Amino acid sequence: MKVLIMNGPNLNMLGKRDSSVYGDQSYDDLCNVLTNFCETAGIDCELFHSNHEGDLVDRIQRLDFDAVVINPGALTHYSYSLRDALEIFSGPKIEVHISNISAREAFRNKSVISPVCTGTIAGLGIKGYILAIEYLVLKSR
Repeated sequence: MKVLIMNGPNLNMLGKRDSSVYGDQSYDDLCNVLTNFCETAGIDCELFHSNHEGDLVDRIQRLDFDAVVINPGALTHYSYSLRDALEIFSGPKIEVHISNISAREAFRNKSVISPVCTGTIAGLGIKGYILAIEYLVLKSR
């Protein structure tokens, strides 16, 4: 199984952003945790980050993976192009958010991405990514 783990705008700034919202771990820490977890679980994973919406859309459109874990960052709330690209992919898609977007500012409460995803995990920090991958592994069996 190949899992594409995507991160949108500003997630590369983990460790520099408000730690009360995003935790203390850096983006490199996140990548190391996910790479090690996937390696141990026997999962082929690709980590992809971009601050540019079109780059994320282009990556999805390659359709060379079995499942997606995506934290779209601020694109969650308004990116219909990202939503449409995800909708094209027929495999499982899990939307992940480090913070609980429903408990934050009003503009962050709505996700245009969620309706085309298999599920959403929010507010569990970096552990949310691990839970998403564990779900995908169980689903594939």
